[in-house]
Order: sequence, then C-alpha cells, then structure tokens
Amino acid sequence: LIKMSEAATTGMAELAVEGEKKLSKKELNKLAKAAKKNEAKAAAQATKGEATGDNAGEQDEGEDVSAGMYGSYGMIQSTEPREIQFTNLADINASLDGQEVWVRGRIHATRSKGKTAFIVLRQRVHTAQLMLFVSEKLSKEMLKFVANIPKESIVDVQGLVKKVEGEGVASCTQKDAELHAIQVFVVSSAEPRLPLQIEDASRGEHDASGLSGVNLDTRLDNRVLDLRTPTAQAIFAIQAGVCRFFRDSLSSRGFTEIHTPKIISAASEGGANVFQVSYFKTSAFLAQSPQLYKQMAIAGDFDKVYTIGSVFRAEDSNTHRHMTEFMGLDIEMAFKFHYHEVMKTIGEVLIGIFKGLQKEYEHEIAAVGAQYPAEPFKFCEPALVLKYAEAVAMLRADGVEIGDEDDLSTPVEKQLGRLVKAKYDTDFYILDKFPLAVRPFYTMPDPHDARYSNSYDMFMRGEEILSGAQRIHDPVFLAERAKHHGIVLDQIQSYIDSFKYGCPPHAGGGIGLERVTMLFLGLHNIRLASLFPRDPKRITP
Repeated sequence: LIKMSEAATTGMAELAVEGEKKLSKKELNKLAKAAKKNEAKAAAQATKGEATGDNAGEQDEGEDVSAGMYGSYGMIQSTEPREIQFTNLADINASLDGQEVWVRGRIHATRSKGKTAFIVLRQRVHTAQLMLFVSEKLSKEMLKFVANIPKESIVDVQGLVKKVEGEGVASCTQKDAELHAIQVFVVSSAEPRLPLQIEDASRGEHDASGLSGVNLDTRLDNRVLDLRTPTAQAIFAIQAGVCRFFRDSLSSRGFTEIHTPKIISAASEGGANVFQVSYFKTSAFLAQSPQLYKQMAIAGDFDKVYTIGSVFRAEDSNTHRHMTEFMGLDIEMAFKFHYHEVMKTIGEVLIGIFKGLQKEYEHEIAAVGAQYPAEPFKFCEPALVLKYAEAVAMLRADGVEIGDEDDLSTPVEKQLGRLVKAKYDTDFYILDKFPLAVRPFYTMPDPHDARYSNSYDMFMRGEEILSGAQRIHDPVFLAERAKHHGIVLDQIQSYIDSFKYGCPPHAGGGIGLERVTMLFLGLHNIRLASLFPRDPKRITP
C-alpha cells in the first residue's frame, strides 16, 4: 500500500468526485505518486521559508541580504567628498567595545571556511582581525566576495568592535579587540600574484620556522612591497627621528638651516670621484659635499649652519656601507679659539640623537631587532675622544702593521672599534688629529706637528659616520693647499675669494644619515637604510 498524506488523499478524492467516475487501480497509483511529489516540493519550500526567518545560515538563492554593503568603489577620481570618520587600526582596542567604526587598511592575510572568514587587516605596522559570519545580516555572497579579495589590496571596512577575552588575537598587534564586518569596499585591488610575500620579507635570516626569507636583491627589485614590512616601516621611522633630533638639537643651539647647490663647476673635494653632467654648452659636476657652500655661508656671517641633502660619490665601491648617492647631514660653525669647540658640539648633538631614539623609538628598535638581531647600541657621555696616534698604538699592540700617517682601511676601522668597545665599553667614539696627507685640501694643518691636521672622524660600531675638521679661512694659504692637491684655482676662485673679506675661524663635519641608521640598529647592509638605494650596480627603481 502507498501511504499518502491527508491533503493528497483529499485531492485524489476531489478528483474522483469531479470526474464522476470510478478510477482504476493504475490511475490511483499514478495520482498517488504525483501527490507525493507535490507534497515533497511543498515541504522543501516551507523549510526554505523557515530558514529565511529563523535559520540564519540558509538564504534564498535569489536574495542577497548584503546587497549594497560590499563591492568596489572603482577608481577614486575625487568626484565628490564623503564625510566618513576613519579610525586608525592602532586605536582599535577593548575600550571601543560595541562601537561601529570605519577603518582603511590592507588585506594582510585571509582564512575562510564554510560560513566564517577571518581577515587580518594591516595599516603600516599595526594589524587587527576582521571577522565575517553568514547571518541574517551578512550574506554568503558577501563573505565569498571578501574572502577572495587579493592580499595587499586596500579596503574600507565598517565594523563593530568586539572585545576579545583571554589572551586575545595572537596573530595581530591589536590583541584585545576585533572587528565584525558590516560593510567592506575595495579601494584599490592588488594583483593576485605578488613578486614577494610580506610574510616572507618580514622573516629573519635565522627564523625558528626554518622557512627562508627574501634576499636583498629581490627586496630592492620589489622595494615598494618590501617597504610595507613592519621592519622597513620601523627603520624609516627611526631614520626620520634621526633627522628630527638633528634639526631640533641644532635649532636650539642657534643654527640656521641652509640649502646648497648640487650642480657645481668643480669637484668640491678635489678628487676624481665625481659625476660629470652636461650643463648646456659646458660640463658640470654633482656635489660630493656641501662643504664649500657651508664655509661661504660662514663667511657671509651666518655663524652656525646645517643642511640636509643629497651627496654624490662616483666611487665604484660595492660594499655593505657605500652608496653613490646618500643623504648628508652637514654642520658648519664659527668658533672663538679652538676647533674642539665645534667637535664637542657635534659629539653632543649625536649623543642627543642616540638618547632620543632610545627613549622615543623603543618599539621600532625592537621591531627591527626581531628580524635583524643586534646588541643594543652603547655610548658614553661625554663622548670618548682618542688621538689618531693613540689609535695607531692600540692597533699595533693588537698585531696590525700600520704607519703613523697611514689611513684606516675598513677592516682596520672595525678592528679598532672592537678594541675600543672592549676597553671603554662604548660603540661611539671620536678620533682626533688625522694625518694631513689623507684629508681634503681645505683642512687646517696641526700647528704643533705638520704631519697631522686639525681634523676628526666619528665612529659607530667601528665604522666611520662623520668626517670633519677645522677649515682654512685664509685665502692665500687656501690657494696654496689647493695647488698642492692639483686643483685648478680658476674653478674654485669664487670659493677662495669669499675669504678675502674677513672670515671667522670655523669647523664642521658631514654625517651620513643612512650610516647612522644602519649602525645604530646594527643592520648588515646600508641599502636596508636607504629608501631607494643607488650603488654602482643599481639605479632603479
């Protein structure tokens, strides 16, 4: 027997009455099958209807409850302003529990399964978790759309802040709160295939996971992506801090910031390592240093000046610490009777920078150290000052063959740095009274020993970061020294003439910004401390 529902039986009875004839057994079986099919269809529709109202996990295929709540803005061309108040990811925390906020960030990572998706949003060095659940307010179409947004795409998210109990979100910087998605819109979409992954570029060389990192050339070839890593963000935040402390320290001492020409008529250092450029019907050079113009500013009664700008060196040096273009932080200062007045000031400025970085950039220093471990930078106050002859004696005692007037090679500099650290427990020191033969033509000789000069270098972790000296401010003596170095006087006549009308005694120095950054953090290569480095083999990007 075929069991039928009451509705099916009634329907069949009505058909029988309507037909006013007795149905055969075969016809009854046929009607029973049709009634059962209709009953199953009606039951399915009833179940689907209940799900729309009571079961949040199932939705009508023809209805998207999140329509208009997700998608792409398209290319923003400033067609109209929008008054949306955005919250920084750094400010997402448990204190905002229950509040709706808008944030803009990158898709850092995505994990979805079934009716749930977990998205990590990134905004510079800060990350927060975004969650999506299929519900009566969020469709599976929206979840699928968001889960398929390519990594590194920029999105606007409206979300409800929810406090996270316990240990919090382990994979994010914002641990005690997360966002539950309300609206998600793509601002700028990234290509699905990236030339490098941010996770790989953020991995240290000795990562515990055993996974490999990204080599330096790949980083620099794809520098825009590499700069997005927390480490790169921290490095350049610290570098900006170096410039800020440098400016603040000198401004508080009455220095004036100046800006000097980078296109000059003659090699400013008197050497061959200059870039020659076409200049209309003649040739010119890119400045190796702002040295001559700093001095001319002193002669112009500026008294104390500094400048921050590009320096160009045509040196075919493919080393960890040389670049063909770098940022110079240069100082020049008139003094009363002794160049040590200036040397002392520069030492104090650098110590102020170190103290400021350790105080205000503790988080960034730790972030860099997580990928590139290094011993904390140590210094003493006031700065340690050694005479060149003392350094030579220390090196000879350690087995180095070096003459009294020999310059220091890079390996010897590092060896001296290790000796100084072992003896004085400092990574920063000043070496005074360099041999005259290894200094530029405008350097004042030592009045007590003609072999040496009134010049100094400053070192961090055994590597030079500043070269400075008292300058010759007498025009006759300056011309004599220029001739000695083989410089054509006609090419620097305006420089020599600037001292003919009276000029105070003065001294100064030039600091390499990228070197200070590299050595303070203990980085292994200066290119990591240059936004877009230039060296003999790299001129792009």
